Amino acid sequence: MRFNRYDNLYTFRADVLPILLEDEVCNNLPVSLIADESSKSTPDWLMGTVTNDFGRIVLIALCTKPFNLLLYAPKADGDSQSSDTSDSNGGSHSRYTDESTDSSQSGNTDESRHITDGIRTLADELRRTRFAPPGVFAKTELSRAFAEAYVGTTEKKYRKQLVIMRLDELLPSKKAPGLCRELTEDDLSFVPLWEQAFCLDCNIPAFSQAEIKERVQTRIGKNSHFIWEDGLPVSQAVFGRETPNGAVVTWVYTPPMYRGLGYASSVVGELSRSLLERGKKFCCLFADASNKTSCGIYRNLGYYDVCVFEEIHFT
Repeated sequence: MRFNRYDNLYTFRADVLPILLEDEVCNNLPVSLIADESSKSTPDWLMGTVTNDFGRIVLIALCTKPFNLLLYAPKADGDSQSSDTSDSNGGSHSRYTDESTDSSQSGNTDESRHITDGIRTLADELRRTRFAPPGVFAKTELSRAFAEAYVGTTEKKYRKQLVIMRLDELLPSKKAPGLCRELTEDDLSFVPLWEQAFCLDCNIPAFSQAEIKERVQTRIGKNSHFIWEDGLPVSQAVFGRETPNGAVVTWVYTPPMYRGLGYASSVVGELSRSLLERGKKFCCLFADASNKTSCGIYRNLGYYDVCVFEEIHFT
């Protein structure tokens, strides 16, 4: 196995984007990051692949600090070489197994071995170069396998599962009282506070109020940030990222005192409708797998589960 680190975003994009697009919904985060022509990598980014002896990419890695390491293990394209999962000292390593495949088939067994070796190669390279990702975020089995290879036990680490959901057609639903409108300049007095609270709720890195306000301000007039208003602003949803065929709904937030009244469902529904009407083939979003209320809201709108990711923090 060989680790290949990229210094050039354009070269990385050319090598991995077609592979990531084979699973466009589940890879919406790395796809949106590297497909965006305005994206510019920095020395703090890690862009890499692990290739096997045949030159096939078995693992794609992207880390844009302070955010977690993103991983994707593409399906095998037919080569059937196998590799030993023991180390040079005869020690054994936990083997990656994709729950979506039947590991009793020899081809899938070989594939899991390749991914296991790829994970070990990446973990060794990160330790060698002292590139320390704050955590990992990938499909559950892949995330767990990498975490075990990189830091060992994760029993005391922060862990969270998120469901990636997809919407192809919006279902009829009852609207909450009020109306949906676009973001305006006046909303800059409270939206940055909402988004900072969102970060705290989701345990993700939060930027300063000034940085958040600057980012939010760029959405004005873009038809990308919807607010539900019932006498006063009560909920929001944002068209945060896009892939070639889809739109990613993000920053869904309702202040605690307004929750349970249907506001989030209404604003997400209106934003999703708008995105589909603009020609997107699908909408998708991340939902906390442990939050039955929010998952239920999205499913009632027509969103359905595609895959489950697990976030594991190392620090």
